[in-house]
Amino acid sequence: MTIQEAQLQVDNWIKAYGVRYFNELTNMAMLTEEVGEVARIIARRYGEQSEKESDKQKNLGDEMADVLFVLICLANQTGVNLEEALKQNLEKKTQRDHQRHQQNEKLK
Repeated sequence: MTIQEAQLQVDNWIKAYGVRYFNELTNMAMLTEEVGEVARIIARRYGEQSEKESDKQKNLGDEMADVLFVLICLANQTGVNLEEALKQNLEKKTQRDHQRHQQNEKLK
């Protein structure tokens, strides 16, 4: 599935099951909440914090998909074509950073 197809699928899902989009501020708060859930799993599973029994059953991929879903909702609401935005962002990073990381001694 392309990013553009994902944006369309989310829009169709909202229209069929979600009644309407939550407003942008609500979705921004929800995005922050979902990113926090991903951070909690990463910190406990891969970081130095101990993982609680209740956290061991959490699915990292599912939580990442929640982040993506809300991000797509925000893009749809604000008229952002994420596929085009990502292409432009990668071009910007390539022009700006094409040598920077290769010359970073910390990465070698």
